[in-house]
Amino acid sequence: MHARNSSLSLFIEGSLFCFEEKLRNKKTAFRMEFDRVQTIASLSFDKEAIPEEFIMPEKEQPATTTFRGVAPEIPAIDLSEPDQEKLVGLIADASKEWGIFQVINHGIPSDLIAELQGVGKRFFELPQEEKEVCARPRDSESIEGYGSKLLNDPQEKKTWVDHLFHRIWPPPSINYQFWPENPPYSREVNKEYAKYTRNVVDKLFTTLSLGLGLEGHVLKEAAGGEQIEYMLKINYYPPCPRPDLTLGVEAHTDLSAITILVPNEVPGLQIFKDDHWIEAKYIPDALIIHIGDQIEILSNGKYKAVLHRTTVAKDRARMSWPVFLEPPGELVVGPLPQFINKDNPTKFKTKKFKDYMHCKLNKLPQ
Repeated sequence: MHARNSSLSLFIEGSLFCFEEKLRNKKTAFRMEFDRVQTIASLSFDKEAIPEEFIMPEKEQPATTTFRGVAPEIPAIDLSEPDQEKLVGLIADASKEWGIFQVINHGIPSDLIAELQGVGKRFFELPQEEKEVCARPRDSESIEGYGSKLLNDPQEKKTWVDHLFHRIWPPPSINYQFWPENPPYSREVNKEYAKYTRNVVDKLFTTLSLGLGLEGHVLKEAAGGEQIEYMLKINYYPPCPRPDLTLGVEAHTDLSAITILVPNEVPGLQIFKDDHWIEAKYIPDALIIHIGDQIEILSNGKYKAVLHRTTVAKDRARMSWPVFLEPPGELVVGPLPQFINKDNPTKFKTKKFKDYMHCKLNKLPQ
């Protein structure tokens, strides 16, 4: 009798342990799921509202701050322009005046751009547990991986976006842990896109250098040369029941040297120009080129890093595929000596890129 009672007790204890473990796993899964904006979005449409933490202050809400009048358009430049001097002038002027421009006839095949968009879209259509395979570890100091900005400072307003960061060039910087295996051909698409993008990068750096009166190789070498890291980010902005109140990404400049962005057809990229937030026009197959902080620093302010933000849509998901061209972490970046003299003193500190990134991401003074 005593032995049977002991066995029964062990059975009950074992069953309780299994039940508690399953409950813990369910709670963990529940918390994980609610860390993602896609899940929050799917629940929000039931009540035509969004959680309070996503509602921006009125002075930042797109409904009240987006310019509705006739606005100038971001320059669109034909990268196949045979007149080199003309091309250099167009890109230099756009980089000084706007800090952003679009390029057409850039040499990346349209079908490859469509494939890049297709595999990104399919990744975000996967079941949540499959996406989480690529998740950024919570204790990681790197930004690589699948995630949301929801895990940052709890005092900050949250933004309506999930994302996937992963480096695609050069090979020693790649961590395949964060490259999706599903859809199965996504890795090949990434590799092919990186190959074509490198040609665009070389042309941009050369023309930007020439536009400052430098030799063509100077800016690229100062930004890291062949060690420049290509960080691809896939942004997914789910449909939002109140796009008038929230943002996909708050106003910022990119910490990169240059950003090369592929959008989808859903508008949302806005540029701060002449004290107004104006919307970027969508041009099929065009690349949107952002001047980032490191080019502004190297040029001592001659080229301007563009202040921009992202809005979201009510009935469609917006997506974008920016590639951030970043110096290696240990590289020291500062204004080039060619742009410093007694009449034009240095405007920026010289520091390692990894230290600049740390300050930028943690909103610390540079």
